[in-house]
Amino acid sequence: MKFIPYGKQTIESDDIEAVVETLKSDFLTTGPKVKEFEEAICKYTDAKYCVAVSNGTTALHLASVVLLQPNDKVITTPNSFLATSNSILYVNAKPVFIDIAEDGNIDLDQAIELLKIDNTIKALYGVHFSGNPLNQETLKYIRDNFNIKILEDSAHSLGATFNNIKAGSCEFSDISILSFHPVKNITTGEGGAITTNSKEIYEKLLMLRTHGMLKTTDMKPWEYQMIDLGFNYRITDIQCALGISQIKKLDSFLEKRRNIALKYNLAFKNTVIKPLYEFNPESAYHLYVVLVDFNKLSISKEELFTQMRKRNVGLQLHYIPINQQPYYKTLGFGNEITPNMDIFYKQAFSLPVYPLLTEDEQIYVINNLLELLK
Repeated sequence: MKFIPYGKQTIESDDIEAVVETLKSDFLTTGPKVKEFEEAICKYTDAKYCVAVSNGTTALHLASVVLLQPNDKVITTPNSFLATSNSILYVNAKPVFIDIAEDGNIDLDQAIELLKIDNTIKALYGVHFSGNPLNQETLKYIRDNFNIKILEDSAHSLGATFNNIKAGSCEFSDISILSFHPVKNITTGEGGAITTNSKEIYEKLLMLRTHGMLKTTDMKPWEYQMIDLGFNYRITDIQCALGISQIKKLDSFLEKRRNIALKYNLAFKNTVIKPLYEFNPESAYHLYVVLVDFNKLSISKEELFTQMRKRNVGLQLHYIPINQQPYYKTLGFGNEITPNMDIFYKQAFSLPVYPLLTEDEQIYVINNLLELLK
């Protein structure tokens, strides 16, 4: 059996043709494909505005530049990739880590309790962990009752819905960010995007994406003005051509991911392997995460990873608690009371899930995992 990673891109002949066509065009970057891709994202997510950027981390950075001020306190989750909370630090704001709920998402009820007693908190950064969207009704309650900014990190969840509210729509948030890394639900190689329903935020993001520069029709042909300290976070037309091709197939990609998740759920019923949450047809299933209580078994988590790799199956861990990372400990983090996150870190791991994963490979993963954990 060839090596089976936890995630992998799906690149087909039409994707390649789209990229080649752009390579032959007059524009390789900052051309018409960027705008076309942004419009496709708006159409898919129902957001009014979209700014495509070089990757998901730059999307988070620009979002934080727009939403936050130095020393702002921002409620966020320890269960994410480093970039979510790093973006808060980039603008000299202060992450406030709280616990996760049973589904791996930030505990919004705990966030509400904290907001009730601390009116110095300025923002909430929530992650749609694994592709399972945040509870939008609770997010609406937070928006309506507390004067804070809300960012949805939707890097995992393009294509997910919560009661027909689409991830990335910003229905009850100021900004949502997306990622198009190869393991995500669609890819542009590297790439990201920011969606919003605010014209003011949109126009500021456009300027910040390109060095903080402004060029208007009433300026001289060569003239431009630097209005703010911006960045070069542009995405190329080559990447956007791939993204346009990919987003047309997103629904079929999601159907395959959900079918794999359903197969796993059925296979692990009445075993020591517990899916992180019951099958959710609205989840985008960027990750398929399970929990195993290794205290009750003769094999450790490390041994399981090693033995599965020897059998050409790549498990992964999503995630190491951010507040426990060495750098964050130097800043005074690490002593937060997060019992759910602590248990999650000991028990959780991710299984292969991507559209090209064949039925034989799925059975191979299931059988080997059950054999090692019996």
